[in-house]
Amino acid sequence: MQGIKPIMWFMPVNILVTFLLGSALGWIIIKLTKPPRHIEGLIVGVCSAGNLGNLPIIIIPAICKDKGSPFGDPDVCYQFGMAYASLSMAIGAVFIWTYVYNIMRISSRNVHKECNKSSDSITLEDSRDVSQSIIEEGSENYTSPTKGNVDDAYTLLLSKNESEQKIKVPVFDKIKHKFGMILGNPNFRGIFSPATLGAIVGFIVGVVPWLRRLMIGSNAPLHVIEDSASMLGDAAIPTITLIMGANLLRGLKGASTPFWTIIGIIVVRYILLPIFGVLIIKGATHLGLVQIDPLYQFVLLLQYALPPAMNIGTIAQLFGAGESECSVMMLWTYALASIAVTLWSTYFMWLVS
Repeated sequence: MQGIKPIMWFMPVNILVTFLLGSALGWIIIKLTKPPRHIEGLIVGVCSAGNLGNLPIIIIPAICKDKGSPFGDPDVCYQFGMAYASLSMAIGAVFIWTYVYNIMRISSRNVHKECNKSSDSITLEDSRDVSQSIIEEGSENYTSPTKGNVDDAYTLLLSKNESEQKIKVPVFDKIKHKFGMILGNPNFRGIFSPATLGAIVGFIVGVVPWLRRLMIGSNAPLHVIEDSASMLGDAAIPTITLIMGANLLRGLKGASTPFWTIIGIIVVRYILLPIFGVLIIKGATHLGLVQIDPLYQFVLLLQYALPPAMNIGTIAQLFGAGESECSVMMLWTYALASIAVTLWSTYFMWLVS
């Protein structure tokens, strides 16, 4: 694993570039196709976030075990390929639950605000005549408050404020209250989702030497933790894939999504992003930012040609914005993924070999 240390820093940068490029292209799609307001954040998320975890973990071992693989010895390819794919999954989860999550949150909140404003204006317009008549009828019986009543009310209010100021809250209780407000914030819980926390814990275990020696390896005292996590991970990939397939069926019964919006998303994910990826990785290799490692370059290129991340559907459900439209987008992008990912993977292997 010593050989991968000098070049691993470029993968987070590469994933960030995929998110930024996808967001810019998604914004262009919104301007060109004029979709409904409530799915604008969803379109940006679908275009920016690829399935950086499950698919590379499925694709890379299959390629390494193939007899015609250009990546050398199958065991060495599997070891390094799984390390690259795992790092891609961890970094992708962090970016999805920080970057895409906040984009969709802000978009859905703006839509809700606009809906509330329009409904409030309609309500005020309808009730204006009724309130005006009530005021006119009650004006005859209305008597203004006397000065003594106002002074008494002011005295009571002032004494109440003075009594509240005299109450001192301990510093520990204030800090505890602040932490409770932060931890109870749904945005904070969304950012630090189980996937993000798992990625953070994995980074800590991998970076801290004594923790790695304590848990990783057949001779580690707590190697049972690694074995248990490995067993759960092996079962999680096919389970998540089955759940994704079940969710795609909702796309057949989902709401109507603009035809040209779906076409634009497909063009972005399977044509424009892979082309940009080839230019970026080749340019980075020419500048010496990426070492000439065929497997590593293949993983970097593959990150540009993947279908949208499945966590986007979860985020759409959290905010209740575009759930059925998300199913339609996922249905068509994953229906074409078998063709697009296969063609691009073949081209990437030819390019790096």
